[in-house]
Amino acid sequence: MRAAALVLVAALAVPVTVEADQIERRVLPNGLRVLVRESPGAGVVAIVLLARSGSLFETEANSGVTNFLQRMMLRGTKARSAVDVAQAAEDLGATLEAAGDVEYAELRAEGLARNWEALLALVAEVVLEPAFLPEEIETERRLLLGQIQTRADTPVSYAMDVLMKDLFGNHPYALHPLGERASVERIAREQLRARYASVYRADRMVLVVTGAVPSDRVVKASRRLFGKVPRSRGGDDGEPPPPGLPLGSHRVVEQSAQQAQILMGYLTPGLADTDYAAIRVLGAVVGGGMSGRLFVDLREQRGLAYAVGTMTPYRTGAGLFVAHAGTAPVSAEAAETLMRAAFERARVEDVTPDELARAKAYLLGNLLMDRRTNARQAWYLGFFELMGAGWQFPERHARDLERVSAADVMAAARRYLVRPTVVVLHPPR
Repeated sequence: MRAAALVLVAALAVPVTVEADQIERRVLPNGLRVLVRESPGAGVVAIVLLARSGSLFETEANSGVTNFLQRMMLRGTKARSAVDVAQAAEDLGATLEAAGDVEYAELRAEGLARNWEALLALVAEVVLEPAFLPEEIETERRLLLGQIQTRADTPVSYAMDVLMKDLFGNHPYALHPLGERASVERIAREQLRARYASVYRADRMVLVVTGAVPSDRVVKASRRLFGKVPRSRGGDDGEPPPPGLPLGSHRVVEQSAQQAQILMGYLTPGLADTDYAAIRVLGAVVGGGMSGRLFVDLREQRGLAYAVGTMTPYRTGAGLFVAHAGTAPVSAEAAETLMRAAFERARVEDVTPDELARAKAYLLGNLLMDRRTNARQAWYLGFFELMGAGWQFPERHARDLERVSAADVMAAARRYLVRPTVVVLHPPR
């Protein structure tokens, strides 16, 4: 089994790489970064415009303003209504979507490659000429409040929101991009316009175009469409300092639900840290797929959980390691005990060669499969370029993952798997 797993790692590591000569990177005079990935065999084009923004740059008072702003961009420009924008996209065989996340704001479009120039012009119009009509603001507000309520009514999502607040305290990482009901109810047109003015500055933006497109013409069109976007002004949002070390806590919350949810979280380094690859491998060893220790211990051997796993999202200021288990309410205490034991085991017991090989194969396979489409390729290129890691980060990260040793995994476990923050969501007793 060890040999088969090692062969799989080697097989997956090669196609993860994107050849450098396929990517055209230009920086316009105003600071806007433009990345073009030519893919002649694709009949579609993906356009992603990312801006450095998100809930990381918000406060409790304006939580959700970035996502609200992004959604408003699809609700009409100075020349077109919301319906006209949607129809213009459909006429090009395309779709438009927008959202705010933790560390970025995104507008993305996908459509027929032969219409790339018209679609890029539509993206520019949506981004550079939003109307912010009062009636559209209220329509979008109602939709956002509905999404916030749905999240609060969903046990796993609600438990995660509680965990983030306990883990990060007053740091903006505790805020969900959707925002809180109270803050979204208060956000006014003037706040949206002010947020737009501070975020949509050329040096805070990355434009990515992937598909069957000519890179030289895309760069020229980008310069024509976005060349007059101004640079940042003094006083624009700076990045907050990293959060302090969590003290560790245990909270039980009650909510009407069929199952209990157990979440256990730890703070870890951000993606620029030398320990980052080891943390990702550690997460895969503990909770990656059906071979992860949590799945084997809780579900296969004990039958205590119907869903288990870990998450280690890409973050810059501070990373996040969260383990999750969904179980019957009567089994919650036993499941939590086994989860704690799995983390303690990671701190004192060597990772076996088979576990290490499977964890790497799991991570490399996910990295490869998640970039199968033009749209995901565009997001990866733009996200890591925007974060300061460079668009080549996934290839570097794949090599870093391959170099991680069993000793590196144990060292990471000993260093970071301390003082867990635990949230247990339980039906009313």
